[in-house]
Amino acid sequence: MSADPKNHLAELLRAALNSVAPEQADTPIHLERPKQADHGDFATNLALQLAKPLRRNPRELAALLLKELPSSPMVSRADVAGAGFINFTLVAGAKTDVVRRVLEAENGFGRGEAKDVKVQVEFVSANPTGPLHVGHGRGAAYGASLASLLDYAGYTVSREYYINDAGRQMDILALSTWLRYLAFFGIEVPFPPNGYQGDYVIDMAREMRDAHQDRFAGVTAAQVLEDTPGLPVADRKDDEAKAQREAHLDALIGNAKRLLAGDYAWVHGFALTEQLGDCREDLEAFGVVFDKWFSEKSLFDTGLVERAVAELEKRGHVYTQDGAKWFRSTGFGDEKDRVVQRENGIYTYFASDIAYHLNKYERGFDRIIDVWGADHHGYIPRVRGAIEALDLPADRFEVALVQFAVLYRNGQKASMSTRAGDFVTLRDLRTEVGNDACRFFYVLRKSDQHLDFDLDLAKSRTNENPVFYVQYAHARVCSVMQQWGGDEVELLGADTSLLQSDRELALCAMLGAFAETVQHAAADFAPHQIAFYLKDLAGEFHGWYNAERMLVDDESLRQARLALACAVRRVLASGLAMLGVSAPEAM
Repeated sequence: MSADPKNHLAELLRAALNSVAPEQADTPIHLERPKQADHGDFATNLALQLAKPLRRNPRELAALLLKELPSSPMVSRADVAGAGFINFTLVAGAKTDVVRRVLEAENGFGRGEAKDVKVQVEFVSANPTGPLHVGHGRGAAYGASLASLLDYAGYTVSREYYINDAGRQMDILALSTWLRYLAFFGIEVPFPPNGYQGDYVIDMAREMRDAHQDRFAGVTAAQVLEDTPGLPVADRKDDEAKAQREAHLDALIGNAKRLLAGDYAWVHGFALTEQLGDCREDLEAFGVVFDKWFSEKSLFDTGLVERAVAELEKRGHVYTQDGAKWFRSTGFGDEKDRVVQRENGIYTYFASDIAYHLNKYERGFDRIIDVWGADHHGYIPRVRGAIEALDLPADRFEVALVQFAVLYRNGQKASMSTRAGDFVTLRDLRTEVGNDACRFFYVLRKSDQHLDFDLDLAKSRTNENPVFYVQYAHARVCSVMQQWGGDEVELLGADTSLLQSDRELALCAMLGAFAETVQHAAADFAPHQIAFYLKDLAGEFHGWYNAERMLVDDESLRQARLALACAVRRVLASGLAMLGVSAPEAM
């Protein structure tokens, strides 16, 4: 039978269930750790689950299950409690044996058995039109931690970034860069208020000038402004003014394409390459690495956008109105139908998104997880509707929403110096507080909850700083192991039954809960549960460290305590690695 106490108890209960009610043999068996120590080490509600289908009193069923429960050297006591719960108390050796199992597993303790399930996690996917900001940072930290968590839980995980390199936003960036470039040669075109304003655009323009001199400057301001609507009013926010600004911008883009001709593709590609390179570099420095960078443009190049829309039309889910093609998304729970192809023949962003998700299914993923900003909540029904309309299994498609993060310094909303315009860049945040604090603080809350990021706390070296608190526990163990100076292999033979204090047994129980914490967190898409677990484990360790000596004279007890400390260190390191946080050996 299983050496893991929880799995072992489940096997005992399954045997008892087969004897008491073989017709209910497939009933799921749930075992939880009671919050009160006097309720034992594990409890099950199996008798309560069986009461209705068997039409029996749950306490009587619990007594029957206990009567048929096979004997086990792991179980000290089993009792019926409350309305029909069964509480199990384990022998001390069953509680402390987890130390040996952690040491034997080395860095793989708690890792789930390999599941034949291919999971794709697509996250960040920010338009490559400027530096990543703190909102992208939370999505990056969450997505990377979720992917690592699912991998540790036993899934085959692919991490993907969707590059929006085919739409209007990239045209706006190319235009913005070109206009700044022209200014270096005295060609002053009033800069559109809805163009990209950041200094990074001027930096790209300067690079163009240094590399190509005036190659792209053979125009006049009048040519650039030819046939454009009147200069838009920047400070008006009404719909008419907004439409005027957009029309002006589109006319400028059209003129840029006409005047630059074949060189427009180079300017567009240069801006894309520069910003995508900056994004990739920023993310890699943040410890976020992708298996695939998927180009939106490739969906058009391969004809998949056209094929996806045609398939929807063939199935009767697309109609034409005012020259445009509309997806009948109201038939799938959306608030209104959505345009997939405009009257000018240009496909919408939604059309390419449909094609992208069709591509995900065609690549054979069993689960497709999109990590989106919380402001995209309304986008879910239309994408799910398109998946259903294509007769694809919509239950494979899941969305995890990430709320924005607000920075605070000295209790006040923080404004940080940045070269990128009116937002705080991820790079600035990382520079101020460090990668570890960024990664840990970003996942301290459930992803769809608002996050207040305390900059002062993140930089502090106190126990109030959760990442410092957890890392310090790891470093403390390393310090003790260094003082001991022995070979950790020796600890595999330690007599862990000597671990008898309440603090030691509590630590063993925490270690034993790691595997189930991983599985629960993976099922809930909740890496914050790992962060909470690490804080609790570190707290139990610090309490034990302050109350007990490890390097005692009694060699057997010393070995047992060192083995426990080493097991704690390994689980801390595994959990921190899942969150992309380092496990320092000294602090």
